[in-house]
Amino acid sequence: MAVLRPATPDDAAAVCALILDLADYERLRDEARTTPEAIRRALDPAPGTPRLDVLLAFPDGTPPGAPGEAAVGFALFFPVFSTFRAAWGLYLEDLFVRPEHRGTGVGIALLRAVAQEAVRRGAGRLDWVVLDWNRPAIDFYRRLGAVPMDDWTGMRLTGDALQTLGADPAGG
Repeated sequence: MAVLRPATPDDAAAVCALILDLADYERLRDEARTTPEAIRRALDPAPGTPRLDVLLAFPDGTPPGAPGEAAVGFALFFPVFSTFRAAWGLYLEDLFVRPEHRGTGVGIALLRAVAQEAVRRGAGRLDWVVLDWNRPAIDFYRRLGAVPMDDWTGMRLTGDALQTLGADPAGG
């Protein structure tokens, strides 16, 4: 199995390192802009700013309070609201287990913990996306009862397009 604990601001560098490992695995390292400072701010936000939830996973037998650098995986999630259900849910942004620890129960422990958190919060659903080419992950999720949402297309607005659309039309 695995030992899990919530990440703290002191774990920001370890969370950042895991995110960069995920970016390498997903072949998206050139898009990764994360820094320990940004992760620290998200884990310990200013008042009125949403807080990021991150669970760190450690190998079975790891003592409580182990440093984040010993983590072998993570789950990063946050609340979302469903307009049709008029209820809160959780969105799992990332779940990652370092390759040498896959198949040891770390991934299922992380996903189960996020699902338990969703249930604890009264969430109506838990959503996430998976890259089309990541067949091992798709198979893993299907074995757990997750269903693909083939009738939806993910959309994203970034960079200049986001800045243009988000600009004040009055120029102020």
